[in-house]
Amino acid sequence: MSTHPLSIDLPPSTPESHGESRPRFPTIDPSTGKPGRVYEGVSIEEAHAIARDARAAFESWRHTSFAERGRLMHAAAKVLRARQDEFAELMTAEMGKTRTEGRAEVEKCAFSCDYFAEAAEKFLARSAVDIGGPKAFVTYNPLGVVLAIMPWNFPFWQVIRFAAPGLMAGNTAVLKHASNVPGCALAVERVFREAGFPENVFRTLLIPSRDVRALIDDPNIAAATLTGSVEAGRKVAAAAGAALKKTVLELGGADAYLVLEDADISQAAEVCAAARMVNGGQSCIAGKRFIVAANVRRAFEQAFVARMQTFVMADPREAATKLGPMQSVEARDAIHAQVEESIRKGARLLTGGKIPDRPGAWYPPTVLTDVKPGMPAHDDEVFGPVAAIIEASDEADAIRIANDSEFGLGSGVITRDPARGERIAAEELEAGLSFVNQAVRSDARMPFGGVKNSGYGREVSEFGLREFVNIKSVVVYPAAGRG
Repeated sequence: MSTHPLSIDLPPSTPESHGESRPRFPTIDPSTGKPGRVYEGVSIEEAHAIARDARAAFESWRHTSFAERGRLMHAAAKVLRARQDEFAELMTAEMGKTRTEGRAEVEKCAFSCDYFAEAAEKFLARSAVDIGGPKAFVTYNPLGVVLAIMPWNFPFWQVIRFAAPGLMAGNTAVLKHASNVPGCALAVERVFREAGFPENVFRTLLIPSRDVRALIDDPNIAAATLTGSVEAGRKVAAAAGAALKKTVLELGGADAYLVLEDADISQAAEVCAAARMVNGGQSCIAGKRFIVAANVRRAFEQAFVARMQTFVMADPREAATKLGPMQSVEARDAIHAQVEESIRKGARLLTGGKIPDRPGAWYPPTVLTDVKPGMPAHDDEVFGPVAAIIEASDEADAIRIANDSEFGLGSGVITRDPARGERIAAEELEAGLSFVNQAVRSDARMPFGGVKNSGYGREVSEFGLREFVNIKSVVVYPAAGRG
């Protein structure tokens, strides 16, 4: 069972299964359970028309200079910063993010825009190849329109981390965002409009998940990127594979942190609590499994619980709040069911684990110990503020437990010996990201992505920038001389 932010239904694409009717997208404030604004979406026919417009815009956008693209991307960063408070409030209203985390997310988006505005030309510069005679080089050409299928948990950052490099590479984009953050989806489009990007270079499509398959099949779509559940990834990969279209998938995670026998327990508790509680625990790269050496387990449990209890549920609009609501009551209830099942199977509850008697999608910081295989807290992704403590006998056992997972997104090592931590992080852990003595986080300058059921391909950095380009070999021979 997973409460990952995106699970989509992809029925066979048949035109007659879709009508001209426009879907509606209501919003609910997770902190109160009260309904918010309702947005009108577009029909599948309108979505196809927008995809055609994005393809038409690509023909001119691909030929714009890096300098011009960079100027516009810098302008997008300025729009983000100028409207930081507005966008943070929108995230709070639609998915419950705390105001402080929302502001930080907007700034991270602005930094990414600035970064790719400056770095894209260097990363995509032609590279000469010596093949012993004729001129030869590798060049990078944009693919076309990229369809992005994005989740609610980081409603601005998830989009910008694909859009900033993608647009700088010369692609155009259409966004199908999660249905519970329609205001955020439209706001991202407005950012690019206000920055001066041509009208159809970036478009938001408010469509239901059932229409995604038809868009993947649309000949105007060149490629797709998805962040979501393993189930959603399989469906999108299958649909894109049938259409022979490139995909990048960032899926679930059950990130493991190794607390070794030489760890500073106070530091370990601080790092692990920060890792677990990022975005209220609703993050693919949040720490979820804490694998602790047997001889420091009791000390770690005590220190970790104390740290977790500092995340007090409170109004997400208050600057001091560290834990707001979950994104929905349904998601909260699914998390609680995972906790209860783990306890029934032998896990021991150290703190939390009770649904508070108040309106909204609230769930407290929760720590389970004595977690074993066969429990949801051990085997599955728990997408909320629930930490699982798992005992390991030694370093080798800890590495074995960490790698004994279907997921491989982020991972961490806590140790007083940085060289030891570096060795384990670099060589032993099966994950796309491994941090030593700090919580895992994404950064525009470093590649982001996973292995195993956490997906494939990379986002951001020079590697993400090159995911949606045609890496082309060019060889030029001199013209034949005149006789």
